[in-house]
Amino acid sequence: MHRANELGYKPLDGGWGWMVVFGAHISIGFAYSTPKALSIFFKEIQEDLGASYSEIAWISSIMLAAMYAGGPVSSVLVNRFGSRPIVILGGLMCGLSMVTASFGSSIIYLYFFIGVIGGCGLSLNLNASLTIISKYFLAKRPLANGLAMAGSPVFLCCLAPLNQYLLDKFGWRGSLFVLGGLMLNCCVAGALMRPVLSHRKPSSSVLQNKVEDQTIKCHTKLKASCMENAKMFLDVSFFKDRGFIIYLIGNMMFIFGAYAPIVFLSAYAINQGVEEYSAAYLLSITGFVDMFVRPGTGLVANSKWIRPRIQYFFSFAMIFNGACHLLCPLIRSYPFLVVYAVFFGIGFGMVFALIFECLMDLMGNRRFPSAVGLVTIIECFPMLLGPPTAGNTNYQFSHDRISLTHTVKQDHLTNISQCLFTMMYIYKPHTYTKNPLCSHYAAKLVPNNIAKKNYSKEGNSFFVVFLSLHWAVHYIA
Repeated sequence: MHRANELGYKPLDGGWGWMVVFGAHISIGFAYSTPKALSIFFKEIQEDLGASYSEIAWISSIMLAAMYAGGPVSSVLVNRFGSRPIVILGGLMCGLSMVTASFGSSIIYLYFFIGVIGGCGLSLNLNASLTIISKYFLAKRPLANGLAMAGSPVFLCCLAPLNQYLLDKFGWRGSLFVLGGLMLNCCVAGALMRPVLSHRKPSSSVLQNKVEDQTIKCHTKLKASCMENAKMFLDVSFFKDRGFIIYLIGNMMFIFGAYAPIVFLSAYAINQGVEEYSAAYLLSITGFVDMFVRPGTGLVANSKWIRPRIQYFFSFAMIFNGACHLLCPLIRSYPFLVVYAVFFGIGFGMVFALIFECLMDLMGNRRFPSAVGLVTIIECFPMLLGPPTAGNTNYQFSHDRISLTHTVKQDHLTNISQCLFTMMYIYKPHTYTKNPLCSHYAAKLVPNNIAKKNYSKEGNSFFVVFLSLHWAVHYIA
């Protein structure tokens, strides 16, 4: 196995690894759901502190920005100390930030403790959890990633009603205090992430007797080793990889428009004459479907037919997600909005179940921590700018034109998904063998002339199918 030889050990692909997945499920669940679930407290905080709604909304934005911007620092710490202590540290930071914020008397105070400190804690949890999965799993890694990423919709469905109950019982200050205690469970999740120990061969006695003769060589090797370690901590050479560049561009444009439908779906439904309660129920449907689609997608991606072609599967998920939103402006009745919410949950779940798995497949397990750090810090900018830009567009064209916001943004998704697929067609020389673990990283080890022979015929058929689907969606919209 190419990947096993690269790591120096054989991944468990089970056993204690499933406990690690459970811990990652908790950490990732808190990381993605907490900034959204905090919005339940905003009205009470606004009245208590006398702040405007736009000022209060920056709490979640700063928290998300800190979570994504802390990626490179988190990568360095994970490579240096391992996932277990970093997740425990992140859990402590999250818990203490919420407890401390409950005593706040100004909006700036909440910006710092919830936004900055809490966001940095979530960043540590997210990066470390994704990294430990890549070390424990290889053959079953898509399934493990799908189960771990399912923590986001599961925790969001649980935290939203729980926060409302706590708010009614204890107010926003008491709720933050209790929420801080709950987030300390990330420390328990981190304790489950037992480090993987690689078995190294002991040095021979012959080499031990020739230490003095090898002084210069040792210094040279030490210098090279230091350079390799520094490169592993923060490897900017990723920007020389065309596959990584196109993956990054595609993800940036996807993130820019991905959360706009979540923000405006209820408003769009109300504008179509749907009752407020029924409109809010649409997001619950999306979250419920998303909860089951993520592990299901991981199971499908783990099959021997899909695993060697997982980049194609990811491209299909992007096109499916964009096509759903392109058709949304044509919907005028509530039953069809429910159908749209179901398909939205399917598309959203598929993309997020595969988004980090594809990065692991492109860059390899050893380079993944640094790669995900660079990806998250760059994605923090479209994450911040996407919803406000959609809101500004809605303001410019009025609520009647809210569908335009969806159409424009999700049209970018179909274009970029096509771009991602084109990258697979032009750039990625797959070797489609019977081995289900065949991946892009392993394909790099095969001569291009051999790889392209096995690749070109299937690549042409995939290209025609996806290009036809792309233009069909444009024609319908």
